[in-house]
Amino acid sequence: MAKSVLIVEDDQNIADLLRLYLEKEGYVTAIARDGGASVEMFRKLQPDLVLLDVMLPVLDGWGVLRSIRQDSKTPVIMLTAKGELNDKVSGLKMGADDYITKPFEMKEVLARIEAVLRRGSGQEDGQQPSRRLVFDKLVIDLDAFELIVDGKKVDTPPKEMELLYHLASSPNRVYTRNQLLDEVWGFDYFGDSRTVDVHIKRLREKLEGVSDQWSLKTVWGVGYKFEVL
Repeated sequence: MAKSVLIVEDDQNIADLLRLYLEKEGYVTAIARDGGASVEMFRKLQPDLVLLDVMLPVLDGWGVLRSIRQDSKTPVIMLTAKGELNDKVSGLKMGADDYITKPFEMKEVLARIEAVLRRGSGQEDGQQPSRRLVFDKLVIDLDAFELIVDGKKVDTPPKEMELLYHLASSPNRVYTRNQLLDEVWGFDYFGDSRTVDVHIKRLREKLEGVSDQWSLKTVWGVGYKFEVL
């Protein structure tokens, strides 16, 4: 079941950006534009996590955090433009689970959300679901960024690993170049779609002829798939 995130942010551009990235990662989102509304939405929606800005109209982030902590242990990550250590310490003492200073990178926000939710569910690092795929004569280990082909480790750049893992995670599903750019490279990539072709070509050089049980296929006029027979 998809996790839900309440975004409490009065800056519409930031709120919309957070929603875009979170929904792309499979989260269900809701947005509150001020502290007062966020308290009501929190009680109504009971989200799995709250992204909470500090500087808010009506009721600031500290007030919202105090209200949430009166009767809930729902994970809260504070978002603020303030970088002072005192603010961070105060927030953590009041019960915030993490703290991110603006401007932030979306990859950092997503990583922190995943880590906080993992801790909250009792899944410590050692229990994190493995990102390791095994096929005939092929191991794709994204946690270790290792590609093992026919028993031998093959040096592979991170983006090639991510692309192969993404394709192999959904065997026989066809992806267009634009889908792969969006899902592997991300919204912030503005390069040429031929980048995908180049990475596929390099992967084929590493994988060609290794097994007759799977292959990296071109679907002409559409895109690519990791075919399992």
